[in-house]
Amino acid sequence: MPQLSHRKRIYADIHSRILRGEVSPDDRLVDTVIAAEMGVSRMPVREALMQLVSEGYLEGTSRGFTLPNLGHDRILEVFVLRRLLEPHAAASAAQARTDAELAAMRSALDTTSSAMETGDFETFHRASEVFRNAWLAAVPNLELRHSIQRYSGQVQMVRLATMRNSDARRTIVEGQREQLDAFNNRDGVAAGVLLLRFVFEGERSYLRLRATASEPEGIS
Repeated sequence: MPQLSHRKRIYADIHSRILRGEVSPDDRLVDTVIAAEMGVSRMPVREALMQLVSEGYLEGTSRGFTLPNLGHDRILEVFVLRRLLEPHAAASAAQARTDAELAAMRSALDTTSSAMETGDFETFHRASEVFRNAWLAAVPNLELRHSIQRYSGQVQMVRLATMRNSDARRTIVEGQREQLDAFNNRDGVAAGVLLLRFVFEGERSYLRLRATASEPEGIS
């Protein structure tokens, strides 16, 4: 059944691109364009995109498929989910992680640290997604891992907005260093506490940015 295999391949490719942060909120995924690029018919591409919609990774528009367009209230709701789910996920992942997953986290941290020094925002963003996906890959509860991955669009949207600030990038790198230490020591308690603090810091950065953007001109 070639169409089924095309659909799976296309789904896996787009899904991986979303998780790596390679699909931005401004990108539009058009089935006919993707079909032409991949040398397949439109149908398996559309089926793959619709599966990603049903799982919450994308939403359909009149001009193609995009990352979910989250309003302020939905962003805050996802922060609540993150506070509830991610500390437990990080704690279990720290205890279950493999040497390969730890090495992937370490490599990603090296890249974010270097990109922070050079000001390479795009590399910094993608390496941050690699770091996040490396520890998520170690979560032994598959349903928990998938639940967290489904709101990856919200995480990326907030990060893209907030990490342009150099202080925010420094905070992210410091948090990644501490998290790597917890994973290296298989310290689930520390990993969970650090992740909860990281989510709170992300929410505060988002709220500060939103407040600044809504201030009238001339008000500091």
